[in-house]
Amino acid sequence: MSFNKPNVLFISVDQWPAQLLGCAGHSAIETPTLDRLAEVGTRFTNCYAETPICIPSRRSMMTGASSRLHGDREFQPDLPMPRHLPTLAQCFRDQGYQAYAVGKLHVYPPRDRIGFDDVWLSEEGRGQLGGPDDYEMFLADEGFVGQQFLHGMSNNEYEWRSWHLPEHTHVTSWTTRTAARMIKRRDPTRPGFWHVSYTPPHPPIVPLASYMERYTRREMPSPLVSDWSRDIEQLPYVLRAVREYWRSLPPIQHADMLRAFLALCTHIDHQIRILIGTLREEGLLDNTVLCFTGDHGDMLGDHGLYAKRLMYEGSAKVPMIMVDVRHGTRLEAGGVDQRLMGLQDIMPSLLELAGLPVPEGLDGISVLSEQRRNIFYGESLTGVRASRMVRDARYKLIWYPAGNHFQLFDLEEDPQETIDLVSDTRLEPVVARLKDALRERLYGSDLEWVEGDCLVGVEALAPERHDNRQLSGQRGLHYPELPKADPSVAVGSW
Repeated sequence: MSFNKPNVLFISVDQWPAQLLGCAGHSAIETPTLDRLAEVGTRFTNCYAETPICIPSRRSMMTGASSRLHGDREFQPDLPMPRHLPTLAQCFRDQGYQAYAVGKLHVYPPRDRIGFDDVWLSEEGRGQLGGPDDYEMFLADEGFVGQQFLHGMSNNEYEWRSWHLPEHTHVTSWTTRTAARMIKRRDPTRPGFWHVSYTPPHPPIVPLASYMERYTRREMPSPLVSDWSRDIEQLPYVLRAVREYWRSLPPIQHADMLRAFLALCTHIDHQIRILIGTLREEGLLDNTVLCFTGDHGDMLGDHGLYAKRLMYEGSAKVPMIMVDVRHGTRLEAGGVDQRLMGLQDIMPSLLELAGLPVPEGLDGISVLSEQRRNIFYGESLTGVRASRMVRDARYKLIWYPAGNHFQLFDLEEDPQETIDLVSDTRLEPVVARLKDALRERLYGSDLEWVEGDCLVGVEALAPERHDNRQLSGQRGLHYPELPKADPSVAVGSW
C-alpha cells in the first residue's frame, strides 16, 4: 500500500567518535555499510554534541533543543523529558505516522515512551531506576537470566574481553533483530518513523569473538600526543582529574582495546545492512529517509584522555550521515557538508525531509535551511568540572573556568588539536573575538565567572585522588532483580 509521506529510519549509536569511519579516512576501521550510505547521501563533517554526555545529547536529539532550552548540561538521570517541548516521535505521530523505537532512550522514568507508540528497551543494566528492560527479559527467555554483565567488564572503563554468551544474544544483534521485526510488523496503511538506538560501542567493551578476530593482526594507530598534554602538572584542573580517573593504558593494551572497540563498531555497521535489507525486501527502502549519528564520541586515549564530557574533537564531534529518498534531490549524493551542526538539528531536519511542519521555538536548524551558524557553542558540566567551547569555521576556543584556563586550536591546519595557539600573539584578535562570543552565550551560574566584559573563572581545586572502588559503575549479577536506588545519583565518572 502506498502513501504520500516517506518513512524515516533514524539510527543512533553510543560513544562513537566522528573519525571512526572508513569514509572519514580512518586507517584501520571497517565500515562498508556507512561508507556506502555516505556515497548515496551527505556526510556532515562538523556535527557536534553540544553537551557530549549521554542524557543531554539524547534530549537534544528528541526535542530539537539546546541544553539551555531542554534543561540538562550535566547528567541528570532522574530528570524527566521537558513537558513544554514537543518530542520528535510525537511530532511524527501527530501527522499520522506510526512511531516505534528499539534500544537505548536514556530517559526517566525508563519506560516513558516520549511520544513513541511503543519502545523495546535496552538500557545497559539500569534496573534500579525502574523497568522492565526488554533486552534483559529476552536474555531470561533464552536461559541467561541476570547474566548480561557476567563478562566482568565495566560500563565506563576500557578493559575488554569477547562476549561471554551465544552470538545471537549480543545486544547489537538483539537490537537489529527486534528492529527488523518492528518494521515487518508495521501498519501498512501509514508511514513509519523508526528509531534504532544501539548501545555500543559505549563500554563495556565486549565484542563478538568473530569480529575481534578480524582485527587481531591489524595495526592500530597510536593515540595522539601533544605538547600541551605531556606535562600533567600544567593541565587545567578538569583534565588532571580525567587523567587521574582514567589512567593511560600501556601501548600493547591500548592497541588491543582499540581493536575491540573497532570490532564493536564493525558489528553495528554489518547489522545496519540487515535493517536496509529488511526495508528493501518489504518494498520500503526507496521511500525511506535514513539518518545515522551518535550521541557523543570518546577520547580513546588521545592526549592521555578517555571517555566523553570534553570539548575536543574525539569527544564532542559525532558522525552524521543523512540519505534522501531514492531520486530525491534535497541531499547531495556523495556530498560532504562542512556547516557547523549540532544534534539539536536532527529533529527539524527529519521533520522537514518528511514534509512535516517543524514546531516553533526550537534551537535546531534543518539541514534543508539556508541558515548557517557562524559560531557553535558547547557546554559540559557545571562548577569546577565545567568546560565551555566556541568554534567558528576555523578556530576553536576551549575554556576551563576552574583556573580560568583557555586553549585555542586551528582546526583547519591542526584538526587533531595538537598545537595550543592561545599564547600566539598573532592570534590575539581571534582569541578576543571568540571570548566575546563565548561570554555572550553564558547563562545561569556561569555568569558568576564573568566580571564586566572579562571571563575570570573560578579558583581551581587542589588535585585529588579519586576513590574508584566502584570500578566506574561496575555491574554484577542481575538476578534476583536489583533493589531500587536513588535515581538522582549518577555513577561511573569522576
